[in-house]
Amino acid sequence: MHELFEHTADLGLRITADDLPSLFRQAAECLFSAIVEDVSTIRPLESVTIDIPGMGELDYLLFDWLNAILYYVDAERKLFSRFDVEQVGPGVKAVIWGEPMDRDRHPLSHEVKAITYHGLIVEPIDAGWRAEVIVDI
Repeated sequence: MHELFEHTADLGLRITADDLPSLFRQAAECLFSAIVEDVSTIRPLESVTIDIPGMGELDYLLFDWLNAILYYVDAERKLFSRFDVEQVGPGVKAVIWGEPMDRDRHPLSHEVKAITYHGLIVEPIDAGWRAEVIVDI
């Protein structure tokens, strides 16, 4: 499960999942639900492999994961809708699927400028894992 929440001039992402790969997948899905009005318009036509070495801290790993995905949005103007997360811990290995941004087909909701460290949390809960991330819009 994931949801957006308001945070002063920024936007928060709140995610819960049964396991860490699901948490990271849903964090990416939540990010794109903030960026694009209708994520279902993003076709999984092209893939990108993401391999991030870990440093032991899950919150920083989540930051690096979302930051790596946001790079492709900013630098290569790509949008993603499918996130096949293969491993979380000590790093992240995943294949993400999407297509080039088309403003006619992909109306944007928010321009996410950056992932922030402010309020960054990844923690175990009774039913699995919970994360909160604030993004600069």
